[in-house]
Amino acid sequence: MSAGHAVFDALHLQAAMLDVMAATHAPPALIAQRQQQRLLRLLEAAQGAPLYRERMGAVQRPRASDLRRMAPVTRGELMARFDDWVTDPLLRLDALRDFTADASRVAEPWLGRYVVWESSGTSGQPGIFVQDAQAMAVYDALEAVRHRAPSRGARSWLSAFNPLEMLGSPDRPALVTATGGHFASIVSFERLRRVNPWLGAGSRSFSLLQPVDDLVAALNDFQPTLLATYPTAAALLADEAEAGRLDIHPRCVMLGGENLSKPVRDRLARVFGAPVRGSYGASEFLPIAWECAHGHLHVNEDWVLLEPVDDRYRPVPPGQPSYTVLLTNLANLAQPLIRYDLGDQVTASGQRCACGSALPVIDVQGRVDDVLRVPARRKGQMVSLLPMALCTVIEEEGGVFDFQLSQQGPQTLVLRVPLRGAAAEAAIGRCRDALQHFASQQGAEPIVVLGEPGCNVPRGRSGKACRVAM
Repeated sequence: MSAGHAVFDALHLQAAMLDVMAATHAPPALIAQRQQQRLLRLLEAAQGAPLYRERMGAVQRPRASDLRRMAPVTRGELMARFDDWVTDPLLRLDALRDFTADASRVAEPWLGRYVVWESSGTSGQPGIFVQDAQAMAVYDALEAVRHRAPSRGARSWLSAFNPLEMLGSPDRPALVTATGGHFASIVSFERLRRVNPWLGAGSRSFSLLQPVDDLVAALNDFQPTLLATYPTAAALLADEAEAGRLDIHPRCVMLGGENLSKPVRDRLARVFGAPVRGSYGASEFLPIAWECAHGHLHVNEDWVLLEPVDDRYRPVPPGQPSYTVLLTNLANLAQPLIRYDLGDQVTASGQRCACGSALPVIDVQGRVDDVLRVPARRKGQMVSLLPMALCTVIEEEGGVFDFQLSQQGPQTLVLRVPLRGAAAEAAIGRCRDALQHFASQQGAEPIVVLGEPGCNVPRGRSGKACRVAM
């Protein structure tokens, strides 16, 4: 079940690839049939988890119609009852927390058969997610078949990682992300490199937390042909390219993790002279939606169910933004996610896309955190502090997950936390030291970090905090 010390099953991947290719332009009835079969399988597997047995009640044989009668679940509830949530009794929260606390073990298989990653704490509660080789095969197939760069011939941008395809892909993928923890993006990327180390040698990940000058130098040296990162990071790299410091020529820019606006998309396409492809995913299900050539996000509805709902968990009609969205993961049977409150605001189109795919089209209101700009040590210049990097510093080094960081004046940041007393003082002190060190590494003048304990962190309609704000 492993290849190169990575959770991988070639037969599962081959079957998933064939299935995803067949369903990509299948009629709605066939997609619905696959969906219902997988939902029944999930509900049957979920009976092995005490938490879901309680949710389903005395059901002898689950039916697809039982789904709508189940009360939604939240991350806080699931993490509080982690050992009752999973279907494998060998999965235990304390052991997994110890594992994810060790950054040197990123992408290492857990118990020899599980991939593990942790989520950020945008809802104030970080999560830990596990998936087996079968679930990972589904994610791999969806990424390889649907979410891909414009191909060279018949190749996808993940062909360099796919052991079932021919060797010798000329592409050099670069992932610019937070690399200091077991986050989904870096875990999945490093796992793919382990699946085939020979091909993985032609790809690299780059830390968002390193000084911009170092990041630019590393990218210039690597010369990626495919660039994958967050929109705010891509915009920073575009600044460096326009200034003449970054000299790379990717054939495609792949973006996710944050809201991608049309002005940012258009600018990136112009600066890099390459198509820009967005995506929508989460730690709970990596490839929720893929972007077609017409620029529309299509839900991978053969493997994931999304229910846009209002604040009382009632369905909202197409064309109306949801209050939140409930996610059901049809691929992961080890850690069932059924009607999980994802917290994102989603609008279902209800219209068929001109690309020909029957998979539903959605619009997503993603993260809208701000880039903070502070004076640089270089006279007359400014340094951009990316929200994803700032959040990683506060979480990983400060140990704080529920917070808001805002800018108050050119060199002053304010950190608001709900903690009080000695716990708040200690947490703010750790975060202050980490933020000041990070800003200095980025080439900024010394910054001031003020702490405001006992604050209710403001949250949007989705329940997620805007964690970095001007």
